[in-house]
Amino acid sequence: MRIDVISLFPEFIDQSTGFGVVGRARERDLLQVQGWNPRDHATGNYRRVDDRPFGGGPGMVMLIEPLRACLDAARVADPAPAPVVYLTPQGRPLTQARVRELATLPRMILLCGRYEGVDERFLVNEVDEEISIGDYVLSGGELAAAVLIDAVARLQDGVLNDAESAAQDSFEGEGGLLDCPHYTHPASHAWGEVPDVLRSGNHAAIARWRRQQSLGRTWLRRPDLLDEAGLSKADRKLLEAFRAEHAAGGKAEQP
Repeated sequence: MRIDVISLFPEFIDQSTGFGVVGRARERDLLQVQGWNPRDHATGNYRRVDDRPFGGGPGMVMLIEPLRACLDAARVADPAPAPVVYLTPQGRPLTQARVRELATLPRMILLCGRYEGVDERFLVNEVDEEISIGDYVLSGGELAAAVLIDAVARLQDGVLNDAESAAQDSFEGEGGLLDCPHYTHPASHAWGEVPDVLRSGNHAAIARWRRQQSLGRTWLRRPDLLDEAGLSKADRKLLEAFRAEHAAGGKAEQP
């Protein structure tokens, strides 16, 4: 997959995608990330990329022409089709389902805004999709772009050392529920014990416990997800047992 990023700070994109899973994907040539700076395509002595908004008000707005020239340069760098995605709090909320769809693309171009935003005419004519990573405002789209790149990179074949790792994440797997709790050594610690079932060697019991914990954790933390999960009869029984234990003050999980 190739991801081109239009940003006034392309060095941030390069640095933030050089570590961990994304860095490994780049090293293995499973992911290409290329930054493009609109200032390189601006004209005049000051290479301006922004100007004051019509109608008055604070801040500056990114100009059409430097962005347009930058986008044209990014497009001709690779023949693969590339939808243009603008990172903005006004966009469609990013979900794991949308990440899975984007991860199948051969290429995409991310647009990172700055200041008060981008001239609306550029967005209308050049942007295919607007995406938000949350209901809050950042100083620019670079952090949001880094989030999106990380999310799609880890779904590329061969990026994760264990292919099952992504399938077991929150919002993945059956019903798109939250992930279950995880434990490692030591089994006994001053902060508590590892649940007996996880040390039993009974794989069916372990799978059932993990499913119940996933259901219960989703009920406690994101009950809205259960409305869309399409729970089976077996799932509902597991959840009922979890809720009963929780109500009785058991160790199911504290909210």
